[in-house]
Amino acid sequence: MSTTERPRILVVGGGYVGLYAARRILKKMRYGEATVTVVDPRSYMTYQPFLPEAAAGSISPRHVVVPLRRVLPKAEVLTGRVTTIDQDRKVATVAPLVGEAYELPFDYLVIAMGAVSRTFPIPGLAEQGIGMKGIEEAIGLRNHVLEQLDKADSTTDEDVRRRALTFVFVGGGFAGAETIGEVEDMARDAAKYYTNVKREDMRFILVDAADKILPEVGPKLGTWGREHLESRGVEVFLSTSMDSCIDGHVVLKNGLEVDSNTIVWTAGVKPNPALARFGLPLGPRGHVDTSEKLQVQGTDYIWAAGDNAQVPDMVGRRAGNPNAWCPPNAQHALRQAKVLGDNVISGMRGFPQKEYSHANKGAVAGLGLHKGVAMIVMGKMKIKLKGRLAWYMHRGYHGMAMPTWNRKIRIFADWTLAMFLKREVVSLGAMETPREEFYEAAKPTPAPAAAKSEGEKAKAS
Repeated sequence: MSTTERPRILVVGGGYVGLYAARRILKKMRYGEATVTVVDPRSYMTYQPFLPEAAAGSISPRHVVVPLRRVLPKAEVLTGRVTTIDQDRKVATVAPLVGEAYELPFDYLVIAMGAVSRTFPIPGLAEQGIGMKGIEEAIGLRNHVLEQLDKADSTTDEDVRRRALTFVFVGGGFAGAETIGEVEDMARDAAKYYTNVKREDMRFILVDAADKILPEVGPKLGTWGREHLESRGVEVFLSTSMDSCIDGHVVLKNGLEVDSNTIVWTAGVKPNPALARFGLPLGPRGHVDTSEKLQVQGTDYIWAAGDNAQVPDMVGRRAGNPNAWCPPNAQHALRQAKVLGDNVISGMRGFPQKEYSHANKGAVAGLGLHKGVAMIVMGKMKIKLKGRLAWYMHRGYHGMAMPTWNRKIRIFADWTLAMFLKREVVSLGAMETPREEFYEAAKPTPAPAAAKSEGEKAKAS
């Protein structure tokens, strides 16, 4: 950790906003003007829109993450968590991965902690559920699904087989619809290599409390997306929710009950709960309340953006909606991060700051290989696409939005190779317990009981 006397710009969070904001600040900053410090529990940023493709094996998991130290060579990158912030003293408490917590002084602060999965107190969810917020969960889901096919192919117990081949996904937004679309595609391909498993043996269930899926692309495309998934054998239950899933026994509010080893939870996100400990002004749903210049209300040295911020949508407000807020998506996060970086530099130098304003350009979603939906906004015109062309739009947009040319090239290389090579269907579930086999080989073996002497045998008789 640096002991520089230069002003410190502390960036809390190394996700999409944290990474891009830090890069922007470093790019605009004069040599020696300030020290940029980024604190995050992980030493890498995850591009979350690609998690469904990583779970399906269409992209290498390593290509979905960006190492912070490599991309921010002129910044301090600390692997740990900011647990408290003392605004009066301008000091943050950092809890590193190992060792005792310590205080870190700062002059300017950027809050970019992102969001966490929004969950409810459903019995069994914590023990049985699988999230889709990180690359570890995407890898785990892929290995888990393929492992279920291995189990079903190898057992003669019909109950075990049925449970292994039932997959329940809760949440019909982008994350839920894209994940079930990609995973179903992968399972369909994988079934070709199993003697006793066919796609018809599998049961995919998508549950959402709303009355439609993919609301981000509009009702017509959302309806097409639902009908498309249903044509592939996915059971879609809308306007319902999950009551419990104790020991994998899923009970839906509509009365359906199934047993499943795979329960994937993608029912939305919420701001990081740690924000409540920072003493910042929060909105009704826990977001940091910011002005149109991304500055935290009531401060002149703190900025926030992305999923953990409540940012006014100035385009919507000028159109007559006083309660318009920017949605938490990659489209806004990228642009907010750039404006935030510029405003930090301007604020540090005493110059006027810019207002964040961005008109919605639409939304794209992939539902498996060669399948997708897209709504492109061009002025007052909305272009709605579905099928293969929408899938190309989805890949093209997110491929170019991926940070750094290093990762862009690797992603496009993965896609190009997939045109000529078959998808890998290998489960590497042992990655989650890599030492188990070695432990079994190396653990002490109990000494055999000593043989009884002839005298002891005689007494026993």
